[in-house]
Amino acid sequence: MNKIAAVFRIDSFIVIAYHVSNTQNNYEGGLFMHHITKINRIEEAVQAIGVTEQTLTEEEKNSLNEKGFVVFTGMLDAAELETLRAKYEELMEKEGMNAGKEVHQEEGTRRLSDLVNKGECFDSVYTNQKLLAAVYHVLKREFKLSSLNARDAIPGAGLQALHADWGSREEFEPFHVCNSIWLIDDFTPDNGATRIVPGTHKLAGYPRDYGIDPRERHPQEELIVAPAGSVCVINSHLWHGGTLNRTTKTRRAMHAYFTAREHQQQLDQAAYIRKRTYDRLSPAARYILDV
Repeated sequence: MNKIAAVFRIDSFIVIAYHVSNTQNNYEGGLFMHHITKINRIEEAVQAIGVTEQTLTEEEKNSLNEKGFVVFTGMLDAAELETLRAKYEELMEKEGMNAGKEVHQEEGTRRLSDLVNKGECFDSVYTNQKLLAAVYHVLKREFKLSSLNARDAIPGAGLQALHADWGSREEFEPFHVCNSIWLIDDFTPDNGATRIVPGTHKLAGYPRDYGIDPRERHPQEELIVAPAGSVCVINSHLWHGGTLNRTTKTRRAMHAYFTAREHQQQLDQAAYIRKRTYDRLSPAARYILDV
């Protein structure tokens, strides 16, 4: 079996270097260079970015399967966090009352939308290897980025009802959506961390169908408590919601949200894409955006 030795970009080409193995002739070694100028399948896109069958551990796959979520720590280093925080606040100040309007505004929160077009620092978010491997593991078919947004719960606000991002789903339907929460600040028990109810991605219907008041605490709910730089990938059919921020500081996060390719995006990336964004992206990134 040939294994990927390296993936790199030269101008508009994605170059994949394979380690060639020929078991029939007892030969192992050498590199085969494969140039990709156009991506035609999601498997080609994620492979070009460097995703392999080993990108996720078995424990991480099992967590997505059984619990409906997985937390990756240390996904952003201190320098990356500093850059993202600065850009976050720059955009909030620049956009003011219009912040988030491309997709959604929510009382008690600050929101940003269309981050794909608002800074090169966001490129590595929706093209992250671990993230893409997790999304593919959940959706198991062609997918695309639905939106790249940000949300922070301001002090004294942020509580959301338990919900799934797809609405009602039949028991044997495939999964349609997968979300990720990128922690720009620490998530603590008091600052509006996201709550999730493990295993509910397997259920049909809505929380109320099971006698659950979605605004109340669920007896099996867990809080995503993790340091800044962590990423939580959620099967978006999982019941989840923001909690009340009981501190005096805001709590910031980004959401890279994906959908199966046959569905509409939350934000039409082709309609919003800017030339300077398109020009800097690899063919694989363009395929993931569906532009």
